[in-house]
Amino acid sequence: MALEDLYREVILDHYRNPRNRKALEKCNAAAEGSNPLCGDDVRVELLIEQGEVTEIGITGHGCSITQASGSMMSEAVKARTIETIRTLTDRFKGMMSIDGANDPGLDPNRPGAVLGDLESLQGVRKFPVRIKCATLPWTTLEEAIKGFEEG
Repeated sequence: MALEDLYREVILDHYRNPRNRKALEKCNAAAEGSNPLCGDDVRVELLIEQGEVTEIGITGHGCSITQASGSMMSEAVKARTIETIRTLTDRFKGMMSIDGANDPGLDPNRPGAVLGDLESLQGVRKFPVRIKCATLPWTTLEEAIKGFEEG
C-alpha cells in the first residue's frame, strides 16, 4: 500500500469513526469556529485542570477533512499541557502552510512536536482552499484556550 493510500485510510477512519465526538457535561473552556465559505462549523469544549487538558469534546458538522482533523486533534491534545498543545498547534499549522515548511526551530524530541496521524493531512496542501478545513478545529482550540486563560 502506498503512503498516500495509507494516509487516505487514516483520514477516512477518523471521519467515519470520530474520536471524542461529544458535548462535555462539565467544561471550563469552549469556543466555536466556522468556515462560511463551505459551511463547516466546529465547537471545541475542554476541561482544563492544573494546566492540562483532561477532557475534550468536539461537535459540529462539515466536510471529511474538517471532521477528521478535529478527531485527530482531539486525540493529540487530550492529557497534554497547554504548553505542549501550543507546540503541537504551531507544528501542525506549519505543516499545513502552502509551502509546508515546519518551523525549523522546533525540536522533534520536544513534547508535542511529533504529529503522528496528523501527518496524513499534509496532502491537503495540494488544495489550498481546503487548508482552512484542516486548520479550523485547531484555530477553534486556540480560541478556547485563550478564553480560558483570559478568564
